[in-house]
Amino acid sequence: MNKTISRMSAARRSAEAILSQSQKRQESFKREQQQASDALAEKTARLRELRLAKEAADREAEAAVAAAAPKPKKRAAVRRSKQT
Repeated sequence: MNKTISRMSAARRSAEAILSQSQKRQESFKREQQQASDALAEKTARLRELRLAKEAADREAEAAVAAAAPKPKKRAAVRRSKQT
């Protein structure tokens, strides 16, 4: 009976060691996934910030060009009589 208990406890220790290793791998995988997700979110935020800054600069440049360019004068409509 003592031998049976010894085998069971050895099997239990072995199973717990395997479970522990599995849990460590799973935690490591989750940590890596979270780091990748955080990096992607940071990159996306940085790119969005750059895009918005560029769009604002483009709008300002467009407004400056529009303000500096002389506006074309409308010609007065000349009425011509119909020639028959």
